[in-house]
Amino acid sequence: MKDYDHFIIWLDYFNKNLSRRKGRRIPKEHAIFDPTISELLQAVSDCGLNITSGNSNDHARYPKRSFVRSGYVMIPKINKKKYEIMQMLTSKISSRRKMKKN
Repeated sequence: MKDYDHFIIWLDYFNKNLSRRKGRRIPKEHAIFDPTISELLQAVSDCGLNITSGNSNDHARYPKRSFVRSGYVMIPKINKKKYEIMQMLTSKISSRRKMKKN
């Protein structure tokens, strides 16, 4: 049953290795190589979005690539569009990766 109170954010939305046709939604210059569910969960908490432990699944398969495990996070809807939330998350993930490198 469809849940209209949450956004579903799949890892494949951010994956730089994927084409738009295969599920990437972020522009390639802002996308990330092979994001992980832990990075996505950390970015969600950094953005101040509250999720419970049951609102993530790291064994789910994105429908366009059902042969590969991907994962997703369910975020409660706020006064922003889904794309704006994805942009916030990708900037948090990329800034965390830059901090890890240094």
